[in-house]
Amino acid sequence: MKIVYLDASTMGDTPLDPIAALGELVCYPTSTPEEALERVGDCDVLIINKIIVDKRLLAAAPRLKLVCEAATGVNNIDLEECASRGIPVKNVAGYSTDSVVQATFMHVLSLMGNAPYFDDFVKSGKYSRSPIFTDVSRPFIEMAGKTYGVVGMGNIGSRVAKVASAFGMKVIYYSTSGTGHCKEYPCVPLDELMSSSDVISIHAPYNARTAGLIGERELRLMKPTAFIVNMGRGGIVDEVALAKVVGEGAIGGAAMDVFSKEPLPSDNPLLHTARPERFRFTPHTAWASVEARARLVGMIADNIRTWLEGRASE
Repeated sequence: MKIVYLDASTMGDTPLDPIAALGELVCYPTSTPEEALERVGDCDVLIINKIIVDKRLLAAAPRLKLVCEAATGVNNIDLEECASRGIPVKNVAGYSTDSVVQATFMHVLSLMGNAPYFDDFVKSGKYSRSPIFTDVSRPFIEMAGKTYGVVGMGNIGSRVAKVASAFGMKVIYYSTSGTGHCKEYPCVPLDELMSSSDVISIHAPYNARTAGLIGERELRLMKPTAFIVNMGRGGIVDEVALAKVVGEGAIGGAAMDVFSKEPLPSDNPLLHTARPERFRFTPHTAWASVEARARLVGMIADNIRTWLEGRASE
């Protein structure tokens, strides 16, 4: 059995031994659409992360029997076409929860504590030349007693809520599905969450309900001292509006791990705002702790193994 991984570079140096033990594993760091067509001709199992699996690619893979998404979202796969060809699609859920929760608060703590400024104050020599033992020229804001708004109270959102509570914050949330299943915290309308929260973090998938959910109108409802952190998907927050509102100083700041187009184009307004010190960025890495990537590999291997066992029992 030949297993082809078309964009394996997203795993970094994570060992793929659990997958390789199941068949002949061929890995390509990246694949253009045309390269992908050439590389799937004799594969039985296809592993992809962001590669588009459409009718054209499936037609080029006559032996294909299983598609494994190396992530949770499967919006890059034509599920109907796969089903029509009898090709099951397996994704992986829950592997990155701890990683994303930790990355969320890395950004929240950095924003509220003004970490880059104080780090530079010491490293640049300004502290050594200071006439006093401290620097209180920039705000360092306590989390205790503040309100934390969660957009999307799913598995990750609920864990974020617990951590925020541990910091002494009041938690509220907005349900992107329209139904507030979580009874542990108040479910409120989006406008109320935007206007009441001191910190807002987004942990929702990108779909018809969330596309463009937070635009300029919603951002301007926020407190001038509030922060927003997008750890869900690019396109949920209007990036042009966010660059404008933060650049004007209308809100305290923002952090982004995901973008509407990735990699982030160099002409994106987020990179050319008037107040860059109010932004924190990571290149879609919240999912990718060392431990999360190892779990992901193991769960992909489990998906292949389960599929093989199912075939053997037929």
